[in-house]
Amino acid sequence: MYVTRDRALTAPAHDTAAVVEELRDRAEIVDALYRFGLGQDLKDKELFASAFAADAELDFRPAAAKWGAEPPVMSGRDTIVSTILAMFTGRIDTTHQVTNPRITIDGDTAHLTALVEAQHLLIADPATHALLKNPYDVELVRDGDRWVIRRMSIDNTWFTGDPAAIFG
Repeated sequence: MYVTRDRALTAPAHDTAAVVEELRDRAEIVDALYRFGLGQDLKDKELFASAFAADAELDFRPAAAKWGAEPPVMSGRDTIVSTILAMFTGRIDTTHQVTNPRITIDGDTAHLTALVEAQHLLIADPATHALLKNPYDVELVRDGDRWVIRRMSIDNTWFTGDPAAIFG
């Protein structure tokens, strides 16, 4: 599940072109997760959608199980984007912080693990909030010169506040 290699780069240090290519891929891979977070925070449909492959799958069940919720797996970019933005827009303010990204690349596929801290506040009652620290397990595919998320599983290590009030 988690990327636990003992180093970041796999390209030989003497092969400058391969190192540059791998560094570019790594930046684009992490950027897919940044687009996911910022797209939600800004309620920017295009930015949020740009994080996903058309056949993407988002599984929030591991995290939601921590507070007793049982959401379905979301399948398809359009479903993911419309479901999440409909749940948050005009109702919830969010901020996402991505840390500890670890990446493996295998040709046109990649695996990313990261920690994401997500703060959610009810707009009508900011005292009602949920702060979540979530390990993410993400599979990505190359999409031209960028990378997009094909499968994402979100777990939860800890939370404060009331996630049930935020997520329903």
